[in-house]
Amino acid sequence: MSAEAFTRADGPGRYIVNRVSRGPWDQNSLHARVLAGLFGHEIEIGYAGDGFHVARLTIDLYRLPTLAPCEITSRYVREGNRIRVVEVEYLSEGVSYARGTAVLLKRTENPTGNVWSPPDWTVPTPAQLPDQRIPSGLANANWEPMWETKAITSRDPQNVGQGAAWLRETRQLVEGVELTPFVRAASAADWTNPAANWGSNGLEFINADITLYLHRYPRGEWVGFHVASHHSADGIAVGECTMYDEEGAIGSSTVCALAQRRKS
Repeated sequence: MSAEAFTRADGPGRYIVNRVSRGPWDQNSLHARVLAGLFGHEIEIGYAGDGFHVARLTIDLYRLPTLAPCEITSRYVREGNRIRVVEVEYLSEGVSYARGTAVLLKRTENPTGNVWSPPDWTVPTPAQLPDQRIPSGLANANWEPMWETKAITSRDPQNVGQGAAWLRETRQLVEGVELTPFVRAASAADWTNPAANWGSNGLEFINADITLYLHRYPRGEWVGFHVASHHSADGIAVGECTMYDEEGAIGSSTVCALAQRRKS
């Protein structure tokens, strides 16, 4: 990855945010995928050793962060032998913008019995699909995507259907730090909002949270999303995607969202 990183470290838990981190809603705001990635990075380096797996990460996005330098604080809520719970918070210029909690589970052997599971999707691999530009409903004069997308289903506003796509990172989250499988999944999880809440007028919902569940981390660079659900009323939406790598399902991501117009 030769492109500029989203952030650079400025001491333990502190980051300088680069302009490439801006989101689609306001040219001076941080993209939620960067915030989610930083939460994932801090949780992994601080708490995920000794065979523990981050099975859930929930993030409450109650303010739209600016591009000012930030600090990620974290603490144990519970440090157990099999279950760890961690709380993280995003602070910038003395203001709290988001909080998250993570549940980490100790890896062990799977039970020997059979349990029902839905079939994996049968779709073209990323190598079999053409490149794709960002849909016009997301693009504006001040923002362009910071990941590589390969659509599996059409995003034509005249033919709205159950969306599916592959995503691959094109930048490091933190300058000089290689992406880990968990951070790759955490950064990508925000895609559930445009994937599940996309409509005939493009994206008209901004998500207020992200909940990522992973029974295993992705293998390889590509993470797939298949919309599992969308419902909305009174300007409030809930959407869900099943997440995949090229070997099969890895978990799911869910968001709640508010009706929103983008600033030019």
